Amino acid sequence: MVKFGVGQSVQRVEDERLVTGHGRYTGDISLEGQAYAFMVRSPYAHAKIGNIDTEDAKAAPGVLAIYTGEDAKAAGLGIIGSPAADMIKNRDGSDIYKTTRHLIAQDRVRYVGDTVAVVVAETPDQARDAAEFIMVDYDDLPAVADTEGAADPSSPVIWEENGSNIAYDWDLGDEAAVNEGFDKAHHVTKLRLINNRIVVNAMEPRAALGEYDASRDHYTLYTGCQGVHGLRNFIASYSLGIDPTQLRVVSDDVGGGFGMKTFNYAEYPLVLFAAKQLGRPVKWVADRSDSFITDTQGRDHVTEAEIALDADGKILGLRVETIANLGAYQGQFGPFIPTLAPRGMHVGVYMVPALYNRVRAVYTNTTPVDAYRGAGRPEASYVIERLMEKAAKEFGVAPAELRRRNFVPSDMMPIDQKPVLPFDSGDFDRNLSDALAHSEYDGFEARRAQAASEGKLRGIGISYYVERTAAGMSDYARVAVDPEAGTVHVWTGQQTNGQGHETVWTQLICQRLGLDAEKVKIHLGDSDVLPGGAGTGGSKAVYMVSGAISSASDDLIDKGREIAANELEAAKADIEYRGEYGEPVFAVAGTDKSIDLFDVARKASTQADLGELSGDGEYSQKENTFPNGAHICEVEIDADTGRYRIVKFTAVDDFGQILNPLIVAGQVHGGIAQGLGQAMGELAKYDENGQLMTGSFMDYWMPRADDMPSFDISWNEIPSRSNALGVKGAGEAGTVGAPAAFINAIIDALKPYGVEAIDMPVTPLKLWEIIQAGGAKAAE
Repeated sequence: MVKFGVGQSVQRVEDERLVTGHGRYTGDISLEGQAYAFMVRSPYAHAKIGNIDTEDAKAAPGVLAIYTGEDAKAAGLGIIGSPAADMIKNRDGSDIYKTTRHLIAQDRVRYVGDTVAVVVAETPDQARDAAEFIMVDYDDLPAVADTEGAADPSSPVIWEENGSNIAYDWDLGDEAAVNEGFDKAHHVTKLRLINNRIVVNAMEPRAALGEYDASRDHYTLYTGCQGVHGLRNFIASYSLGIDPTQLRVVSDDVGGGFGMKTFNYAEYPLVLFAAKQLGRPVKWVADRSDSFITDTQGRDHVTEAEIALDADGKILGLRVETIANLGAYQGQFGPFIPTLAPRGMHVGVYMVPALYNRVRAVYTNTTPVDAYRGAGRPEASYVIERLMEKAAKEFGVAPAELRRRNFVPSDMMPIDQKPVLPFDSGDFDRNLSDALAHSEYDGFEARRAQAASEGKLRGIGISYYVERTAAGMSDYARVAVDPEAGTVHVWTGQQTNGQGHETVWTQLICQRLGLDAEKVKIHLGDSDVLPGGAGTGGSKAVYMVSGAISSASDDLIDKGREIAANELEAAKADIEYRGEYGEPVFAVAGTDKSIDLFDVARKASTQADLGELSGDGEYSQKENTFPNGAHICEVEIDADTGRYRIVKFTAVDDFGQILNPLIVAGQVHGGIAQGLGQAMGELAKYDENGQLMTGSFMDYWMPRADDMPSFDISWNEIPSRSNALGVKGAGEAGTVGAPAAFINAIIDALKPYGVEAIDMPVTPLKLWEIIQAGGAKAAE
């Protein structure tokens, strides 16, 4: 058995480097002769741009150049670009309204943080100081920041040529069938909820370093991202108007991405443009204030939903109508997130015969909204799981029982029965039963009574989530043997953002080639090495890379068998590779005659047609996978103060085959904490003028370790049928399941006060106000 193989809880190989300060992030990279850029941001959420006076700034010490929107226009610079806008149609089949977002604002700014000028100087401080001398004449315009209010025809219009703030009016499903189901219903549960906006707040702020080689007319960009090939293509095609082969993107260590670092931001092509203009590298590093107002933000939905049940509690239909906030401009994938990303996910894990989902997206004078961990699926799961909990209580059955009556049975899988999701495997009843047992659900009422005797309120809530991971794309890998160093090098099209990719890729190659971990070197983030890459996002990395590494290893082994056959004086057909037995050797089948992998690589290095022993692989996956699981949250509230604590959080998940239990546990912990963070306190709050009121850690609440319990997590490994390893993905699952479980628990705790709904985030002050307002009712 390979000692560092698949299925083992091995510690992360990258951790020692990262925790001892030896990581290499974009901010750590410097090039000889580099200059520094500073972005001048709009302080207004909506305004016309008049004259921009840069003369005093140009005369400031160290200033090399200043660029405005007029300069960008004169140079022929392009836009940010939003391919997702071409994927969405209005309900009537017409095109949606598409915004144009220039790299530097021209004529008008539409949110606080819009870039109006770029200063480049010899030092960061000189660039920042010179920016203070730039005088911009703004003609302040009315703004709208409220998601629901933006849809009101009387609200200020951000894009006048559109005539309203409605970006699109999209729908999915069979409205007539849903109406029929509601007409037959024995009971209907209705719910209005808000999925609050959040700031992503990655540990590493965004940064970019651009370099231009005039002799080759070639650019190099260093930046932390979630996929170098996708970013290269977007910048080349939309922003610079060059062939992608003229741009290399390099991404080393990345301190958190969560979807936000997938995208092309104006700063990236701007440092490349400035590098070409000045003939020297140009670097930009965001501060935390930049991050709060310019990184894409997440969520921000207002939803009206209702579910129809028959007399037995079986679902007859589901209707969901949402207003989704896109911010001032459509993001790279922004229009996709409330529509096609969660398409059909509102049915959850249930046998729903009819679904109708309508989404109206609006533009507001706020930071653009785009993919955030889970990207549309947490929002959908939150809707159905809030509905199921409320419906159970109104219908008079236990929340677990109502779910069981409607689960898609495991013996019906694989299933193809729209709008039910196309599950290829799963056992929802088993996972829920295990979670109920682990959480000691049956003993909860006794714990509630004990808490009440101590003046505390206790509640328990269930959420059964399902996630749909990404598919329909290709990924690439390259494996090469270095015989002199005694190492095997692996390149993939994914990009780690802290998930432990280096460890899992090492496990995969150790398993395939029979190597010790210290002989494997993982390389990530260089667009020049591979022909393409799917990038990190959508919880797809493991099955995409495992397929690509397997393909590349097969290619390498096939080449090695040819060389080994010559050395062992045997036919190629008789040569086998024994990596699966922990032996990195080629051998003649049925004999002990063998030659080591590295010896074969030495022979390859002497052959002109090879030069090295290497293999290239490509893997495509059309089918999605469906991680799923039961989350149960138990809370206790101090009725006198509104302060609360999560007493216990239980999760039983199905991620298919687990490649590294330790890493999966870390991903689940992090996902749950991130989901609870949104539910407990995170809120990007704008005032009526479009000013971000929570623009620093002084005002924006972030979860801390002592806000979380010790999570009780376990899993049932029910292999997916869509890929050879049987994996389902785990990176976003915790974020999908946690919010509804927590909110359902809070509502249950407030049952003595007649509370039937509460929106995220739940703060102690909000609870205290509810309790104070309902005290008389509670006393009755």
